[in-house]
Amino acid sequence: MRLGILSDIHDHLWNLAPAIAHLNQSSDELLCCGDLCSPFVMDELRKFSRGPVHIIFGNNDADLFRITRKSDERVQVYGEFFTAERDGRKIAANHFDYMARLIAKSGEYDLVCFGHNHRISTETFGRTLAVNPGPIMGAAFGPGGWEEVRPTFLVCDVSNMMVATYTITPDKRIERVSQP
Repeated sequence: MRLGILSDIHDHLWNLAPAIAHLNQSSDELLCCGDLCSPFVMDELRKFSRGPVHIIFGNNDADLFRITRKSDERVQVYGEFFTAERDGRKIAANHFDYMARLIAKSGEYDLVCFGHNHRISTETFGRTLAVNPGPIMGAAFGPGGWEEVRPTFLVCDVSNMMVATYTITPDKRIERVSQP
């Protein structure tokens, strides 16, 4: 099973649309690690048509009521914590990097996904792989304020825990930046 993982959209539909189009070709399920921001982002996430869409809230999801109202059996909102088992692997997600790392260090899960700090990362804690897909919005807060970073997302083959990283170019093409 291939899991598409993205986070920190912050209403940036211009980067989300090509990411969803690519994920429709490369993933079986989609996990959004928070910070959609506005309810209309749910409409774009719904365009992932290959399988279920799992969404957790981040700290910038303001209209939780309307975001939740746009969910259904296929596009589901889980609050602040998501767990599942796929291909015999236990998966968890939480928006916050500092909480996700603690969850990963517990050793209870094989894969822990998170966002929040807008920095793409892959770390291993014992048997647990912890991944941050980076921001779809293409910005991160640095020492001098907001700075432009590559908009990125991941695809994890859960059966072998191999992760592929993708970036969205300025002309909205998808480029692979790591091999599984």
